[in-house]
Amino acid sequence: MKKFTYGGQAIIEGVMIRGRTCYTIAVRTPAGLITTKSFKLNSFLNGPMRKIPMLRGVLTLIEMLLIGTKSLSYSAEIASKETDDTESSKESTTDISLIFTMIFSLIFGITLFFLIPLYISSLFENFLDLHLISNIFEGIIRIIIFLLYLILIGQIHDIKRVFMYHGAEHMAIHCYEKNETLSVDNIKKYSTQHPRCGTAFILVVLILSIIIFGMIGRDFSLTILIASRIFMIPIIAAIGYEIIRISGKFQNQPIIKILFKPSLELQKLTTKIPDAKQIEIAISSLNLAIEKDVNQKNQES
Repeated sequence: MKKFTYGGQAIIEGVMIRGRTCYTIAVRTPAGLITTKSFKLNSFLNGPMRKIPMLRGVLTLIEMLLIGTKSLSYSAEIASKETDDTESSKESTTDISLIFTMIFSLIFGITLFFLIPLYISSLFENFLDLHLISNIFEGIIRIIIFLLYLILIGQIHDIKRVFMYHGAEHMAIHCYEKNETLSVDNIKKYSTQHPRCGTAFILVVLILSIIIFGMIGRDFSLTILIASRIFMIPIIAAIGYEIIRISGKFQNQPIIKILFKPSLELQKLTTKIPDAKQIEIAISSLNLAIEKDVNQKNQES
């Protein structure tokens, strides 16, 4: 069987790892203990359509939004000393809150990174003779807003810790991909940057948006332009996902290293060097995901 490509996400005082059959969460409790839990992946999002190019990018985006939000919610409960006896009584409320959180996140992201740059660029459209220049200007504004956003949130203490767990996740996956034993000492020697990082994916999407919106042009009403920014996001994300897959597969090729150097440099804003305890969390989550996948494989054979 082909070696599975693991990925993940930093959460509050923990790490989430997406495996072949489930996603696993490891969180450091206020008492200093490590608690782990696994959740089955959605069968529809991981069905046969997951193998179809372009469509798999959209499905992956939906899945990561779902499990990312749930993982953050779960880790927040652990970090805030949420007890097991209240979990079941709040299950329905939690599901509703997760839906609202996802909707708010989508609206916030689309508004901040797509609609605001469109609005700002439209104010200067009379000074920009060509639609292509207007679209490039819009794309530059979008990238600037994204960079400022990362810099500003990176000043928050709790976010800095999340970025450290982000680094631990990348380092652990590097270690696994090099077929080394997952130990703190082995993991410490690896980089916090990884070509399949979500930060790299976002940068690719931002650059693609300049190209694709430039091809669409701006000779439309503001309403149609806004609609184009919203409804083209899945298509742009799908293309970006395929590019990230290629970069991950050929990450050791010189041309790929050159092309994706900016995305790796950008990760310096979203990853920090973790301490040993944070690396232990990444190890726990990744080991659990591997264990669950091995057990599932043994059951099927």
